[in-house]
This record gives sequence, C-alpha cells and structure tokens, in this order.
Amino acid sequence: MELAAEAGMDLVEISPNNNPPICKILDLGKYKYQAQKKASEQRKKQKVQEVKEIKMRPNIDTHDYETKMKAVVKFLGEGDKVKVTLRFRGREMAHLELGMDLLNKVKEDIAEISKVESHPKLEGRQMMMVVTPAKT
Repeated sequence: MELAAEAGMDLVEISPNNNPPICKILDLGKYKYQAQKKASEQRKKQKVQEVKEIKMRPNIDTHDYETKMKAVVKFLGEGDKVKVTLRFRGREMAHLELGMDLLNKVKEDIAEISKVESHPKLEGRQMMMVVTPAKT
C-alpha cells in the first residue's frame, strides 16, 4: 500500500481467493476508462439482427417472385431474419393450399443459405414464415 501511495497510484486486488491474494499497482481511473472504451468498441462491432418483411400474394407472377427472392437473399446475406408474409384477399381464402405451396417453394429456393425458424402458419388472412441465415 505504501509503494502504491508513493507512486501516486492505486493498489487493486486482482485475485482475492488465492493465497496470498494477488494485487497490482495501477491507476484505477485510467484502467476503468480503458475498459469502458474496449466495451464500447465491442458494442460497435456487433451486428444487431433485424427482422425484414417480404409481402407476397398467393398468385404472384414469376418475375415479381424472382424480384422478391433477390431481396430475401440480400437480407439473409446481411445477416437479418426475413419474415415472408402471404396476404389472402377475398376468395383466395378458399385456396390456402396455393399459399402453402408458394411458401414451400420459397423455403426450397433458399434452403442452402437459410434455415426456417418458424414454419408457415395461418393467422387470420395472412400466412407467415420466418427464416434466419444459416450459420456457416
């Protein structure tokens, strides 16, 4: 403690459980500041996973489907989750199998770059499925 006082620094107990306890002479304020900076840098580098939504209709045309799939692939490549939503209107509700077929086609088309988090399910007039990027 005297050595730390002479040096104008603090005596910090590193490992109190050892026999004898391990202590270090350092500037505590500077140490805390550096630890805070390091934690802040790590927060900046981490990717926050967002949920992007792609909306489709059961009788979507092939070109429109391909355009939507390009967007899905882009979102998955960026590391985001993708929620594929199918909206049924009017008499389309009588043909739910068309929507299920379309979502299964989406699932097959992106099978190598993603995995299904929640399988297709019907909620009211919407059928939805959530896919996440596959861990490589």
